[in-house]
Amino acid sequence: MFEGQPQSEIDARRKSDPEFKELYERHQKLNKKCMDAALGVNPVGDLTLGQLKREKLLTKQRLLRMYESSSPVH
Repeated sequence: MFEGQPQSEIDARRKSDPEFKELYERHQKLNKKCMDAALGVNPVGDLTLGQLKREKLLTKQRLLRMYESSSPVH
């Protein structure tokens, strides 16, 4: 999700920001649900899968905005 960013920075942000941590964990759970559905482990309908993917995308966008707003400009 944070391509090119050091994992240590992401981990530090998760430890220092409860909202970021919550959103990060939510994104991870949504990602797993989407992957499970794609693999047939947890079959869901197209409508449900679409909703999961939209929620995952919105969560990712919010995380990226939070991360970018706190990152120093190079």
